[in-house]
Amino acid sequence: MKKTPIHQSLQSKVPSATTGFALWDLGFRPFYLLASFFSAFSILLWAAQLSGYLSYAYLQGPVWHGHEMLFGYTTAVITGFLLTAVRVWTKEPTPSGMLLMALAVLWICGRVLVLTPFAMTAAIVNAAFPISAAFAISIPLLRSANTRNYFFIGLLVLMGMLIFVVHLALQGYIKLPASIVLQLALDVVLFIMVVIGGRVIPMFTNNGVSGANATRNTLVEKFALGTVILLFAADLLQLPQTLIALIGLTSAIAHGIRWCLWKPWKTLKVPLVWILHAAYAWIVVHLLLRSLSALELLIAPYAIHALTVGAIGGLTLGMMTRTARGHTGRPLIADKFEVTMFILIQVGAFVRVFGGIVSQGLYMASIQLSALLWTAAFSLFVFRYWPVLTRPRIDGKPL
Repeated sequence: MKKTPIHQSLQSKVPSATTGFALWDLGFRPFYLLASFFSAFSILLWAAQLSGYLSYAYLQGPVWHGHEMLFGYTTAVITGFLLTAVRVWTKEPTPSGMLLMALAVLWICGRVLVLTPFAMTAAIVNAAFPISAAFAISIPLLRSANTRNYFFIGLLVLMGMLIFVVHLALQGYIKLPASIVLQLALDVVLFIMVVIGGRVIPMFTNNGVSGANATRNTLVEKFALGTVILLFAADLLQLPQTLIALIGLTSAIAHGIRWCLWKPWKTLKVPLVWILHAAYAWIVVHLLLRSLSALELLIAPYAIHALTVGAIGGLTLGMMTRTARGHTGRPLIADKFEVTMFILIQVGAFVRVFGGIVSQGLYMASIQLSALLWTAAFSLFVFRYWPVLTRPRIDGKPL
């Protein structure tokens, strides 16, 4: 086929296949590795803090753990995904080479600074990371007039603002519990997951499972997303807990219906698909437990970890695996390593959420076992995907 000027223009924006070390070719490569390594390693840091070490760290205890899992691990994965997806959506370049390396260094500095006494420097650097990522994706989105995805820019900026508010609260500049801001950040991440999940899970289901017939209903879609926005607003305005419980229950029903329309029971033989469905099911569990905790029938950590371990852990692990395979020219088929990762993270979520509910005597043991399973899953990802993410595509195609 004869190449038109448009084809030639698009090709000029797409780097050719590289040889040798390919870690800095595209956003998913460094950020998936960094996030996974940190995710596994941070459990050791968490244990060290609980044991009395790292006494000079600026962030301590549960606040450090929540901050790093949200603003460290999760934000890194979202950034890696968006830097890759925006390039696909817009056919415009996103940071690579030195620019991508600089963004990764900024993220690493944030992880280090919270373990030092330099509080305000840590605040500025951590807030700068998602805002820098927002700027990085805004250029190709605006250049291509990809209005459908502009909201991702706003969500990353919002994450940066929330990070800074958390630090201002911790340093006493504003009278606001850090836990409230962390909850708002969880709501933002939840919204990102339900948006991305709603786009990709039914599509991957129909593409990967013959005869699945996963469907989407416009009214259910709008209602499900709307209830998550409403939950964020309720948390922001600190509305009565009974109202938050009602919103959470309504949202759980809406997302449960949405999930059922995707036919999850037809995906059990396709691990790259069922892991996404399993992760989304934890969103429904989270919303149900959030309602119960708002009514003081359960403690909040059960609901929080249904979202963080079950939904975030499962969805990010599933999407990292799929993205890494697809963008390195490998077949979209999970091997034994990947199936093991998926099982480990699901069992870890089940243990963390339901261990203490079954018996209060199992609460601490459930935390410890879940941490080991989480660490094993992400350590396995690093081991399996280091050679994949640091080498060029195996099919010789451009990035």
